[in-house]
Amino acid sequence: MPQAYNRRLSRFLLPLITLCLALIGTIAKAENLVTIETTLGDMTFEFFPNEAPKTVANFTRLAQSGWYEGRSFYRVVKGHVIQAGSLDENNEPMVEAEFNQHPHIKGTLGLARDEDPNSGSTEFYICHEPRPHLNGRYTVFGQLVAGEAVLDAIANLEVIEKYYDEDKKIAFHEPKTPVLIKAIRLH
Repeated sequence: MPQAYNRRLSRFLLPLITLCLALIGTIAKAENLVTIETTLGDMTFEFFPNEAPKTVANFTRLAQSGWYEGRSFYRVVKGHVIQAGSLDENNEPMVEAEFNQHPHIKGTLGLARDEDPNSGSTEFYICHEPRPHLNGRYTVFGQLVAGEAVLDAIANLEVIEKYYDEDKKIAFHEPKTPVLIKAIRLH
């Protein structure tokens, strides 16, 4: 009788323990999530705080202050990246580069910068397709976990090709229909 009871108990307890461990893992992981709410829908990302602590802290600070609200995805290059933040000069501090082993795959969240590796501040990009030539050259601080259709919708917008440098090296393809950040929610 005790063996039969133990078997029934273990059939009940094992799935229950497995479920509890899964929930604990989800709760712990949820602390590293951020949702970017746009006028075309929401995208949720998992942060990489161990690999890019300063970048995650900077982005979190800006998000909590409402800095990104009303900003647009001003650069949209289908098959490359969508980019938001500010092209204008601002008083936000630069963030030291935190290059890591995370690859630039579809949905990678990275810190945009100019030629100086330590010039990232407010601008971020999301890869629309894998961009292996960026690996190890830009700070990756998150990965898309939900909202791929929104990323695709933004990347597929009709754009106006604009150049802001004299040599026409960098095209800032601006969407004809602006996509705004409504809010950024930290989980």
